[in-house]
Amino acid sequence: MHVTSTAFQQNVGHYQDAAQHAPVIITKRGRPRTVLMSAALFEVLIKGRVARKVEDLDAATLKAIAEASIPADDARSPQVARSE
Repeated sequence: MHVTSTAFQQNVGHYQDAAQHAPVIITKRGRPRTVLMSAALFEVLIKGRVARKVEDLDAATLKAIAEASIPADDARSPQVARSE
């Protein structure tokens, strides 16, 4: 559901209820600006997301990262130019 910021301000309760079923995209000047969603959906989206500093990682995790590789057939892996 998309709603203008003006319409949202005029009927906040309605859109809060609607957001319990699906995210409500609030637009400003025709562009998406904010998304209103249920607390349950928000919890699902952020569950397990923790920002960590490299300094906080243990030696085993650092070693695993250093030794990790991306499969050659992974479409997201960058193409490495080979010199001939």
